[in-house]
Formats: sequence, structure tokens, C-alpha cells
Amino acid sequence: MHLSLPVAALLFNALVWGLAWWPFQRMHQAGLHPLWATACMYALVLLTLLASRRGILGQLRHHPQLWLLALASGLNNVAFNWAVTIGDVVRVILLFYLMPAWAVMLAWSILGERPTAAALLRLALAFTGVVLVLLPQGGAKEHWLQSLSLADALALLGGFMFALTNVTLRRLHAVPGQARMFSMFAGCMLMALTVAFAGRQANLVEAFPPWNTTWAVTGLVLAGLLMLGNWALQFGAARLAAGTTALVMLSEVVFASVSSALMGASTLSARTVLGGALILLAALLAALPLRHSANPGH
Repeated sequence: MHLSLPVAALLFNALVWGLAWWPFQRMHQAGLHPLWATACMYALVLLTLLASRRGILGQLRHHPQLWLLALASGLNNVAFNWAVTIGDVVRVILLFYLMPAWAVMLAWSILGERPTAAALLRLALAFTGVVLVLLPQGGAKEHWLQSLSLADALALLGGFMFALTNVTLRRLHAVPGQARMFSMFAGCMLMALTVAFAGRQANLVEAFPPWNTTWAVTGLVLAGLLMLGNWALQFGAARLAAGTTALVMLSEVVFASVSSALMGASTLSARTVLGGALILLAALLAALPLRHSANPGH
């Protein structure tokens, strides 16, 4: 098979997630908080999976360790969706892509993979980039904590949980793929509901709104796109080297940055651009060794 089709599939998935901020913001403006939206969309996805893949619940009972995958994947999705809804989209995406740095530390603690000198260099680049993105323009230390918004914290949490999801997937490589996929989707729904109810008690999340055609239709379309995007990701990732997949998926940053800047959902300062460049350079350096080792013919 020509490589252009798997690459196109990965680009489609990156496009879906790179533009997902817009429907989430649209639904929020129509009265539906992103946590309720996430729970509803993944409930629909789960019902579709249950109807099309009978017996999947039996596989889950045989692999109780999938609960960790559900927790990590669910919190990753909850944090990302909430962050891009309420925050500066470019800033959120860049902080989320600190994920390769978190992966180095998690692989060390969970998988016993000691970081190399190159991995430590990537850590330094990534965290320097984060400092540049988060530090206020004046650079005053006393304003450091004040500059951290809820969206910033959610983006950092989302990136960490995304890294934990990837490390957990490597640990559970022997578990059937459809069981892993179902547990991830179930985690997204359950964590969204859990955080939404907790957020209601803390007055951070609005109550579930009355029926509105705007958020209902937008959510239905987005749910369908997320299912197609997941299929495209599995199709492309199964046919390309892991490093190649990681490189193509970085296009999500481009899609999100360009679209949000054009639509006024982001502010690009020189410091944000420089910090973002360091974070993406760390991600790029993490992907390149995988590409060469997994695909020596290129």
C-alpha cells in the first residue's frame, strides 16, 4: 500500500483534533459545558461500539488493568476538551504537547526505561519552552502563580495524562485492541461525568442545559468525526513507523494554531512562539529516533 493513504488518514485525525476547539466553544456558547458534551458524545460512541462489537464486555472482565487506561485516557480527554474551550487555543495546545517530556519520566518510573542523555536534553528543551509560555511578560517571580489559569493547569494535566495513556498502552500491548479502545472511550465518558458532578459542587461547571438544537447537532457531528478520526488513527498508525506517526500528528499544532489565530481565539506573542518552538523541537527529537529505528529502509 502506498504510504500516502496512511499519512492522509493520520492528517485527517490531526485535523479533527486540531479543529475540535471550535465545536466545543460553539457548544459552550449554546449553554453546554464541555464536560457534559464529552460525556454525551462518548456515550453515543460506546453505544455504537456495543451494538457493532458484541462480546467486548467479556474481554474487559478478563483484563482489570484496563481501569488504569480508562482513568488516564478519560482525564486526558476531559482536561484537553475543557482547556481548549475556555483558554487560548495555541497556548493550550503547546502546553499539552509537553507530553513527550512527561513520557520520558513515566517510562522511567513505570517501565524501568532509564532516560538517555538525548532524552534529558529533550526534557530541558521542553520545560524551558513551558517556562517561556507561562512566564508573564514582566518575568516577575511574584506573578508566576497568578499567570497560571485554569486552562493552563488543564492543558498540563492533559499532556501528562496523554503520556500516561501511551505508556499504559505499551504495558497492555497483549490486550485485544478493541478492549483497549472500549476502555478508553468508557473512561472518557465516566471521567467527564465524574468531573462534571464534582465541578457542579465547586461551582465550576454549569448545570446540564435544556435541549438546544445548536449544541445537539454540533455534538452529534463532532461525535461522528471523532469516531472517524479514531478509525483513521488506527488505520494510519498500524501501517507506519511509530516515529513517522508522531511526526505527522504534530500537524495538529499547525491546524489548531492557524485556525484559532484566524478566528481570533488565540494571541501569538514572541515569547509564546519561541517557547512553543522549543516544546515542538523536543517532540520532534523524540519522534526522529523512533522513525529511524522502526523504519531503517528510509
